[in-house]
Amino acid sequence: MLVVSDEVQTALAEGRPVAALESTIIAHGLPRPRNLRVAEELEALVRDEGAVPATIAVLDGRPHVGLDETQLKRIADEDGMRKLGHRDLPLAVATGASGATTVSATSLLAARAGIRVFATGGLGGVHREWTVTQDESADLGLLARTRLTVVCAGVKSILDVGATLERLETMGVAVAGYRTDHFPGFYLADSGLRVDWTLRSPEEVAGVMRAQDALGGPDAALIVANPVPEGKQLDPVLHARVLDEALGAAAERGVEGQAVTPYLLAELVRRTGGASLAANLAAVRGNVRLAARIAAAWARG
Repeated sequence: MLVVSDEVQTALAEGRPVAALESTIIAHGLPRPRNLRVAEELEALVRDEGAVPATIAVLDGRPHVGLDETQLKRIADEDGMRKLGHRDLPLAVATGASGATTVSATSLLAARAGIRVFATGGLGGVHREWTVTQDESADLGLLARTRLTVVCAGVKSILDVGATLERLETMGVAVAGYRTDHFPGFYLADSGLRVDWTLRSPEEVAGVMRAQDALGGPDAALIVANPVPEGKQLDPVLHARVLDEALGAAAERGVEGQAVTPYLLAELVRRTGGASLAANLAAVRGNVRLAARIAAAWARG
């Protein structure tokens, strides 16, 4: 059922580095035709670091790990491309649907294919006012039971970052800052919250991955929190003001449930004149490069 591209299959069989990439940013996170250019750029960044990119998506009910040019273009250009979390995969397979994979679905399919390293922008997490809504991303539960190293720029800043870190601790998911002792804030280099562990090289990250295997504990992810460069982050004052305005607008319009996250992200782009999108892309590029380097260190043994 899982379609692994020849290139990815060969690289895995030969013990060469492979880095998984999600497809939601292509189908749902960027406007056309910029989305296709960014998708191609991210795959090129992985190759520049000596690794093989494995962009993941579901096409006509078949989960694909590694896309060719035609398939990548389809994800970028086709109308009606669904947004698939891991819970949606059986439904998409059974109904022959096509969709872009979120963090949870990408993580699951990458792990099933034997890929150990995955790059994304920001994780989902615990939503604001969780005590009222009980709204929590499926990313957290899936990562608590999936042995994968996820390179990200923290969690989306529209969420309750502190509660998310507490939840990850409760679920046994290891979190380490990459060359920082503060947890990044997605658009921001620093969320204001500290992390207990700091890793300073791809080789050090790979060493933690080997220790996970040697200890044989519960299958859970390693989160490598890689901050966006300070020179490319969204201005913190602007971020705080715009996020407060966007949250107020969402409440006034009755936006709730799954509609909240895309609404807030779109509002941030609109109200910052695209600056939040530029910071997002800067973070993703850095995460992709680092993930490829970690995959290479992991492959070297």
